Amino acid sequence: MAKGSNQKLKLLYLARILTEETNDDHGLTIAEISQRLKEHDIPADRKTLYSDFEELRHFGLDVIAEQHGKNHYYHVGERPFELAELKLLVDSVQAAQFITEKKSISLIRKLEGLTSKYDAQKLHRQIYFSGTSKAVNESIYYNVDIIHNAISDNAQIRFQYFNWNNKKEMILRHDGAFYQVSPWALVWADEYYYLIGYDAGAAGIRHYRVDKMLKLSQLEESREGAEIFRTLDMASYSQRMFSMFAGEEQNVTLEGDADMVGVIIDHFGTDVPLLPLAGGGFRAHVKVAVTDHFLGWIFSLGGRVRITAPASTVEMVRNRIRDLEEQYRE
Repeated sequence: MAKGSNQKLKLLYLARILTEETNDDHGLTIAEISQRLKEHDIPADRKTLYSDFEELRHFGLDVIAEQHGKNHYYHVGERPFELAELKLLVDSVQAAQFITEKKSISLIRKLEGLTSKYDAQKLHRQIYFSGTSKAVNESIYYNVDIIHNAISDNAQIRFQYFNWNNKKEMILRHDGAFYQVSPWALVWADEYYYLIGYDAGAAGIRHYRVDKMLKLSQLEESREGAEIFRTLDMASYSQRMFSMFAGEEQNVTLEGDADMVGVIIDHFGTDVPLLPLAGGGFRAHVKVAVTDHFLGWIFSLGGRVRITAPASTVEMVRNRIRDLEEQYRE
């Protein structure tokens, strides 16, 4: 290869060097940049580099020059993503249970490529912060993409669906037969993706955990069920199907200790009617479905939030406690 044969790639290599090897705290001198380019068989002198920096700035790369002592140091300033934004994305990837550990690490590596090697180290350390239980279905990442494409193309999909048995084995439902469904929406609930679609065989709306789908593919047949989904309030449907408090709602009165106000607001919002009580406690009036899930949440608060009305609900709680006591009595 003739000397300097990579000259046409000079600006690309220069942009990569500045992007990967510099940030606000780490710059490179002209001599250091020239040496980096020389390693790629690209000669560069001070005069041409000044011109190259201007070209990169014109292109949109924020090349900053700062003088320290007798030397000028060059680094990339503003980037498409700030470090704080990348940390947020890394945390989201790591916390998402539907993404496998292998895919999480792969995605985080790609996010690291959006910043300098120095800031990438700060993102890399966060990989080990979370003990989140991750999905094991490696295809989930692509399942979401296939479903989005099918919705966009107005096409049906087919897939196998599995459950777990007590030996931690994947058992295909319907003896491995394929489900054929018209996808209409993806819902994020309880740390999982759910597909909401129309099942022509069952003649109704069905929902499926996306991470439990195998061999998912898009079909040529057009979607069915448009007339149903045209009038469906998707937000209301999702609330009924996936909310912790899903079901037939009723008015319930809760009383709790002062330091539990935040818990109530976190679950019911700031519009919840709240009455301060003597001693610093509170009384709240909420509309909620009194399901096992809701009662389990109340019990998990250790008596610091109590149901006080209506009387029928209070009696239901007492009966549930008696049933549990009987179940665990020796």
